[in-house]
Amino acid sequence: MAKSMGVKFEPISTGYDGIIPALLTDKFDMIGSGMTLTQERNLRLNFSEPFIVVGQTLLIRKELEGTIKSYKDLNDEKYRLTSKLGTTGEMVAKKLISKAKYHGYDNEQEAVLDVVNGKADAFVYDAPYNVVAEKKVGNGKLVYLEEPFTYEPLAFGLKKGDYDSINFINNFLHQIRNDGTYDRIHDKWFKSSEWLKDME
Repeated sequence: MAKSMGVKFEPISTGYDGIIPALLTDKFDMIGSGMTLTQERNLRLNFSEPFIVVGQTLLIRKELEGTIKSYKDLNDEKYRLTSKLGTTGEMVAKKLISKAKYHGYDNEQEAVLDVVNGKADAFVYDAPYNVVAEKKVGNGKLVYLEEPFTYEPLAFGLKKGDYDSINFINNFLHQIRNDGTYDRIHDKWFKSSEWLKDME
């Protein structure tokens, strides 16, 4: 997309709980890190049309396979949940699985390792990330429950009033959906795990 806009793509690493304030103080021009378009966030930002719809899923300890079949089974004070601070995973854990104990982390890796190491029972996060985490760091100690239990449209977040950028992004999304580019990209990253070999 940056190439089509004629701009240089420069990713800026930012803690997720500070990502909206960073955008609003001009640390970068757009949030493109898989932000869920929520009504609460929409009061602070403008969003493009969704580029994908995902949902929260679970990575659970292998020992809980068969016992935990959905998020509802975790809604008990004997279970320990984790996710990344400031994300919809955290919001969902606190809202829908509120009886369980919760501890959040600044990054996904630490949270997943809590489950791998038996310090937590489940990691709550977006489906795409959990697919990769199970394969990359699961070491046979994680089970991925793939049925999403939320509806989450992901979109690009921009500062209020940046209508020209939103117009460009929406038109770009329409173009790639209709010329086959979107399907090729989606299949490469979400239907195949071949690209994980390059991450070793």
